[in-house]
Amino acid sequence: MKAIYIKFIMITSLIAAFMACSSDGEVRDLGVTPVKTLYEPVEGRTLVLQSSASAMLYFEWEPARAEDSGGILYEIAFDKAGGDFSNPVIMIAADNNGGSNHATITHKQLNQIAALAGIESAAQGTLKWTVYSSKGINPVKAEQERSITLTRLAGFANIPEELFITGSGTEAGADITKAIKMKRISEGEFEVYTKLTEGQDFQFVNSITGEPTVYSLSGEKIVEGGSSTVTKTGIYKYYMDFSIGSFTTKEVTKVNLYLNWSQRKIELPYKGFGVWELTNHTITGLTGNENSDDRYKFRMESSGGETEWRSPSNDSKPSGNEAYYFMVERSNVEQWTNGQVWKSPSSTGWSDKTYDLMFSLSPEGEYTHNLIIKE
Repeated sequence: MKAIYIKFIMITSLIAAFMACSSDGEVRDLGVTPVKTLYEPVEGRTLVLQSSASAMLYFEWEPARAEDSGGILYEIAFDKAGGDFSNPVIMIAADNNGGSNHATITHKQLNQIAALAGIESAAQGTLKWTVYSSKGINPVKAEQERSITLTRLAGFANIPEELFITGSGTEAGADITKAIKMKRISEGEFEVYTKLTEGQDFQFVNSITGEPTVYSLSGEKIVEGGSSTVTKTGIYKYYMDFSIGSFTTKEVTKVNLYLNWSQRKIELPYKGFGVWELTNHTITGLTGNENSDDRYKFRMESSGGETEWRSPSNDSKPSGNEAYYFMVERSNVEQWTNGQVWKSPSSTGWSDKTYDLMFSLSPEGEYTHNLIIKE
């Protein structure tokens, strides 16, 4: 963030210097007044930071005045509780590339700022803030300073942009360059379905090159460094939320194709790397409605209970569109879920046909499946 600030200052300074010169090279007056009054947030504001990407805090102040009556640039400076802004923790440009007398800062940004100021994860601490006004050079500090007391998120201040799982206990082995990339759900949230081997180490890393940051699991928390193991070889789902520093896991024991009318379950073996696959499987013995009703979905059995994988919204035959086969996990397990199923491409029923079935929770793309009738 400091690097961004430095680049911003360099660019705006050059622009300001250029604009400050008349055609004959005469330097114009670049003076601005200090901001006199800070409006929002109020002095002593107390805030418990939230992990939501939409959680934000609004800052506003009285506009300064420029001697040339032109535009003014603003930056918010943050410092430790006992600081005097001679060496602020960080400075952030106001909205509109610094041109507005207000700024909207996310809770996650505030969490990072609090960490830079030495406030520990999940702890409460106080920051000071003020505003500098300028024409791009010679910034002038506001006449007021204010404090804000924050309770930091329980997670990490520096949230990884990418996450990989690696180690001798993983399907890809201990070679970090072959680590399995986890699926990014949203900022700071990742998940993966993968096989892990009992008693063998695995870790999470934010990069497969250079000197990556390593993470492991301790109790219900994500911690830096170390490694983890499982007590039983199996297929596991790991969901990691770095904004709150915690994770959840479950062991997946079975994935079944589920035919709605007959309620028949057909198990798909685990192939590897988040994919279950059954090939050359012949369905027999279905008659009447249980054969002709073409609706289907999937059911997953795990240590967390049974869930269904269904269409986000569908009530038609496949049309060749890849998105038709996309799927989402649902916790309400029911025989009939109208509008959230798929339909067999066959017009003559399920029975006496051979199928290739693929169910993919690979992190490389959308969660999807395929059903191919071979004969």
